[in-house]
Amino acid sequence: MFLQKKIAILGSTGSIGKQTLEVIQQFPDEFSVVALAAGSQLELLVEQVKQFKPKYVAIGDVNLVDTLRTSLAGLDVAVLGGTQGLVELATLPEADIVVSAVVGAVGIEPTMAAVRAGKRIALANKETLVAAGSIIMPSLEKYQAELIPVDSEHSAIFQCLEGRNTRDVARIILTASGGPFRNYQPELLENVSVADALKHPNWNMGGKITIDSATMFNKGLEIIEAHWLFDMPYERIKVVIHPESIIHSMVELTDGSVMAQLGLCDMKLPIQLALTYPERRGTTFPKLDVIQQMQLRFQPVDDRLFPAVELAYQAGKIGGSLPAAINAANEMAVAAFLQGRIKFTRIIGIVSEVFGYHQKESFSKTPDLQEILAVDAWARERARELLS
Repeated sequence: MFLQKKIAILGSTGSIGKQTLEVIQQFPDEFSVVALAAGSQLELLVEQVKQFKPKYVAIGDVNLVDTLRTSLAGLDVAVLGGTQGLVELATLPEADIVVSAVVGAVGIEPTMAAVRAGKRIALANKETLVAAGSIIMPSLEKYQAELIPVDSEHSAIFQCLEGRNTRDVARIILTASGGPFRNYQPELLENVSVADALKHPNWNMGGKITIDSATMFNKGLEIIEAHWLFDMPYERIKVVIHPESIIHSMVELTDGSVMAQLGLCDMKLPIQLALTYPERRGTTFPKLDVIQQMQLRFQPVDDRLFPAVELAYQAGKIGGSLPAAINAANEMAVAAFLQGRIKFTRIIGIVSEVFGYHQKESFSKTPDLQEILAVDAWARERARELLS
């Protein structure tokens, strides 16, 4: 008999949030939903509240709070809004696990709040560690919080490192699908469409992360995230393109052994592990067939095709608030591309220009959370100027 754990999901209407609810449905005796939060997808959020009956719900768009409250009239649920609403859900005394699955820098404050509240955090929000890893990681021990990565790549590394002394690790190898443009010539990227960029060959994800996969900026974020999660120098973090996305990442040990975690292109496995860890559970979800699905290919990253990867390495090594700045610039540029306002190649161009502007400023080398959030806002304004 398991003691039922109560789950708060920040970003419940996104891809990770919806799959988290699928996982919870597999284990009704083990998990229940205490809180749900979304950015602006009101109709789906209302449906989720009616189905899962949480005690609390929040919507990021404060203009939709009254509409949400009206839509849920008669239900026993407290309605909150804005970033403060997310923070309140992340710190609920009754929440055992907080799933941080919101997209973008908006996830930083509630995730930090969950750390301070001593929660287990199932982290799918890359931007939190990219922007504030220097603050988040030392705080885990201080507040007796626990962070389990949900990204398939970092979950893979987490599993490969389990029970191992980090002194035995030679390097971490992050795998990347290469997205829809892995076989393109760089000059062909100039005229790709939004529809082209959203055709990911392997994964079914939200729009923003799919574009990040097409530019491989997502892999750049994952490099910085891996540095903080696993206390690994950037020189010992490598990226390889693996078109099949069966190996989710690898760890090379000092004796030459390579440990890998394999699975289908399905986020439910790392989500489930983050909820049940250190135990594992059997499910009815599809599983990898090693006989039928084991073609494995690898190729190096072409820096001409994917300049975002090297840009992220540079930003990570410089540190300070620079990773937060390039992340903010990327969020602005991706939104503009999805709106048809800029060309695909301009996304990383804008990120690179904001990188340059940041280096001309006298920002702190050891920023606190408020300084990081201020630089995030500064970078968005610089990107907005470039976009206009």
